[in-house]
Amino acid sequence: MLTVAVLISGTGSNLRALLDAAAEPDYPARIVVVGADREAEGFRHAEDFGIPTFLVPWRDFDTRDEWGAELATQLDVWRPDLVVLSGLMRLLPPAVVEARAPQIINTHPAYLPEFPGAHAVRDALAAGVVQTGASVIVVDDGVDTGPVVAQERVPVLPGDDEHTLHDRIKPVERRLLIDVVRRIATGELDLAAAAASASTPS
Repeated sequence: MLTVAVLISGTGSNLRALLDAAAEPDYPARIVVVGADREAEGFRHAEDFGIPTFLVPWRDFDTRDEWGAELATQLDVWRPDLVVLSGLMRLLPPAVVEARAPQIINTHPAYLPEFPGAHAVRDALAAGVVQTGASVIVVDDGVDTGPVVAQERVPVLPGDDEHTLHDRIKPVERRLLIDVVRRIATGELDLAAAAASASTPS
């Protein structure tokens, strides 16, 4: 059984979807802890399922590296097989990534490498594209630059605003995340191989 830690910053809608999936008896992964960098509304989902939580407020630390060191300490208590970033709005320090790579994944509301960063949906609308998407990536030291392990296109419809477009992307993002975690748990998806393949010149 794959053990998973989920890190959040906000409402945790992807977390909720993953918790629902993991509650099914045939799902091959279980969430062992949920952490956050601030008092996150999404903690209520963990509480609903009786999942332990921890808080490492980034404002309590002078540097990102100090924050990352405490985050790593908290994760080490639970020794998860996989770390899922689910709306964590803080870039992990290189030392944290290096210690756990490639067993860290993140979701993103765009068809990467298109529209990386915190405002992907807004940027897609500003660019006037007719389609965007959702992606799941292996986390590296960059901003949404890691190897893509799953993605799917989502159309941009006439009259879309940031809210309506994001509302259509979110279900796709959740479905991709649930499937990627399942594939990692069953051995169908090897994150180390995905990361190695992405780093090999073509």
